[in-house]
Amino acid sequence: MDVLVLIVRILFALLFLGAGIAHFSQREMMAGYAVSKCVPAAGLMVDISGAVIILGGLMVAVGVWPDLGALLLVGFLVPTALLMHDFWRETDPAGKVNEQTQSLKELSLTGAALALFAFFASPGDELDPLVPGSVLTP
Repeated sequence: MDVLVLIVRILFALLFLGAGIAHFSQREMMAGYAVSKCVPAAGLMVDISGAVIILGGLMVAVGVWPDLGALLLVGFLVPTALLMHDFWRETDPAGKVNEQTQSLKELSLTGAALALFAFFASPGDELDPLVPGSVLTP
Protein backbone atom coordinates (compact mmCIF):
# COMPACT_ATOMS: atom_id res chain seq x y z
CA MET A 1 0.00 0.00 0.00
CA ASP A 2 2.93 2.34 0.68
CA VAL A 3 3.98 2.23 -2.97
CA LEU A 4 0.43 2.92 -4.14
CA VAL A 5 0.16 5.96 -1.87
CA LEU A 6 3.49 7.24 -3.17
CA ILE A 7 2.33 6.78 -6.79
CA VAL A 8 -0.94 8.61 -6.05
CA ARG A 9 0.90 11.51 -4.42
CA ILE A 10 3.32 11.87 -7.32
CA LEU A 11 0.69 11.56 -10.06
CA PHE A 12 -1.58 14.09 -8.36
CA ALA A 13 1.25 16.55 -7.85
CA LEU A 14 2.54 16.41 -11.44
CA LEU A 15 -0.18 18.72 -12.77
CA PHE A 16 0.55 21.35 -10.13
CA LEU A 17 4.31 21.16 -10.52
CA GLY A 18 4.01 21.60 -14.29
CA ALA A 19 1.49 24.42 -13.95
CA GLY A 20 3.63 26.15 -11.33
CA ILE A 21 6.66 26.05 -13.57
CA ALA A 22 4.52 27.45 -16.39
CA HIS A 23 3.51 30.34 -14.12
CA PHE A 24 7.14 31.43 -14.22
CA SER A 25 8.21 30.32 -17.70
CA GLN A 26 5.10 31.83 -19.33
CA ARG A 27 4.61 34.65 -16.84
CA GLU A 28 3.75 37.40 -19.33
CA MET A 29 1.08 35.32 -21.06
CA MET A 30 -0.45 34.25 -17.75
CA ALA A 31 -0.34 37.78 -16.37
CA GLY A 32 -2.09 39.02 -19.53
CA TYR A 33 -4.84 36.45 -19.05
CA ALA A 34 -5.15 37.45 -15.37
CA VAL A 35 -5.46 41.11 -16.44
CA SER A 36 -8.28 40.11 -18.81
CA LYS A 37 -10.04 38.59 -15.78
CA CYS A 38 -9.57 41.85 -13.81
CA VAL A 39 -7.12 40.34 -11.32
CA PRO A 40 -5.39 43.16 -9.41
CA ALA A 41 -1.57 43.08 -9.46
CA ALA A 42 -1.78 40.32 -12.05
CA GLY A 43 1.96 39.76 -12.39
CA LEU A 44 2.43 39.47 -8.64
CA MET A 45 -0.56 37.14 -8.36
CA VAL A 46 0.86 34.90 -11.09
CA ASP A 47 4.12 34.69 -9.14
CA ILE A 48 2.37 34.01 -5.82
CA SER A 49 0.01 31.41 -7.26
CA GLY A 50 2.89 29.72 -9.08
CA ALA A 51 4.87 29.50 -5.85
CA VAL A 52 1.85 28.20 -3.92
CA ILE A 53 1.13 25.37 -6.35
CA ILE A 54 4.78 24.37 -6.63
CA LEU A 55 5.08 24.32 -2.84
CA GLY A 56 1.77 22.49 -2.37
CA GLY A 57 2.60 20.00 -5.11
CA LEU A 58 6.03 19.29 -3.67
CA MET A 59 4.61 18.85 -0.16
CA VAL A 60 2.10 16.29 -1.44
CA ALA A 61 4.57 14.48 -3.73
CA VAL A 62 7.43 14.29 -1.25
CA GLY A 63 5.19 13.72 1.74
CA VAL A 64 6.38 16.57 3.93
CA TRP A 65 3.24 17.86 5.64
CA PRO A 66 1.12 16.61 2.75
CA ASP A 67 -2.09 17.67 4.52
CA LEU A 68 -0.96 21.29 4.47
CA GLY A 69 0.20 20.89 0.87
CA ALA A 70 -3.25 19.62 -0.12
CA LEU A 71 -4.87 22.64 1.56
CA LEU A 72 -2.51 25.00 -0.27
CA LEU A 73 -3.69 23.45 -3.52
CA VAL A 74 -7.34 23.90 -2.47
CA GLY A 75 -6.53 27.54 -1.74
CA PHE A 76 -5.34 27.89 -5.32
CA LEU A 77 -8.03 25.79 -7.01
CA VAL A 78 -11.22 27.34 -5.63
CA PRO A 79 -10.45 30.96 -6.56
CA THR A 80 -9.10 29.79 -9.92
CA ALA A 81 -12.32 27.91 -10.70
CA LEU A 82 -14.51 30.84 -9.71
CA LEU A 83 -12.49 33.87 -10.83
CA MET A 84 -10.31 32.73 -13.71
CA HIS A 85 -12.76 30.36 -15.40
CA ASP A 86 -16.04 32.23 -14.94
CA PHE A 87 -17.82 30.51 -17.84
CA TRP A 88 -21.18 32.06 -16.92
CA ARG A 89 -19.85 35.43 -18.12
CA GLU A 90 -18.49 34.13 -21.42
CA THR A 91 -20.48 35.13 -24.51
CA ASP A 92 -18.57 33.16 -27.14
CA PRO A 93 -19.99 29.59 -27.26
CA ALA A 94 -16.59 27.94 -27.78
CA GLY A 95 -15.04 30.09 -25.07
CA LYS A 96 -17.90 29.21 -22.73
CA VAL A 97 -17.35 25.49 -23.23
CA ASN A 98 -13.60 25.86 -22.68
CA GLU A 99 -14.02 27.94 -19.51
CA GLN A 100 -16.69 25.58 -18.16
CA THR A 101 -14.42 22.59 -18.74
CA GLN A 102 -11.54 24.34 -16.98
CA SER A 103 -13.76 25.41 -14.08
CA LEU A 104 -15.12 21.90 -13.60
CA LYS A 105 -11.57 20.51 -13.79
CA GLU A 106 -10.49 22.88 -11.03
CA LEU A 107 -13.48 21.89 -8.88
CA SER A 108 -12.82 18.19 -9.46
CA LEU A 109 -9.20 18.65 -8.46
CA THR A 110 -10.45 20.49 -5.36
CA GLY A 111 -12.41 17.39 -4.43
CA ALA A 112 -9.35 15.21 -4.93
CA ALA A 113 -7.17 17.57 -2.87
CA LEU A 114 -9.75 17.56 -0.07
CA ALA A 115 -9.88 13.75 -0.18
CA LEU A 116 -6.08 13.63 0.10
CA PHE A 117 -6.22 16.12 2.95
CA ALA A 118 -8.72 13.91 4.80
CA PHE A 119 -6.54 10.87 4.18
CA PHE A 120 -3.35 12.56 5.34
CA ALA A 121 -4.95 14.30 8.33
CA SER A 122 -6.78 11.23 9.63
CA PRO A 123 -5.37 10.36 13.03
CA GLY A 124 -3.96 6.88 13.31
CA ASP A 125 -3.29 6.44 9.59
CA GLU A 126 0.07 4.84 8.97
CA LEU A 127 1.18 6.28 5.64
CA ASP A 128 4.75 5.41 4.74
CA PRO A 129 8.23 6.17 5.98
CA LEU A 130 8.52 9.25 3.74
CA VAL A 131 5.58 11.00 5.39
CA PRO A 132 6.67 12.63 8.65
CA GLY A 133 3.07 13.15 9.70
CA SER A 134 0.30 15.64 9.57
CA VAL A 135 1.04 19.24 10.40
CA LEU A 136 -2.58 20.00 11.23
CA THR A 137 -3.47 17.05 13.46
CA PRO A 138 -1.57 15.71 16.47
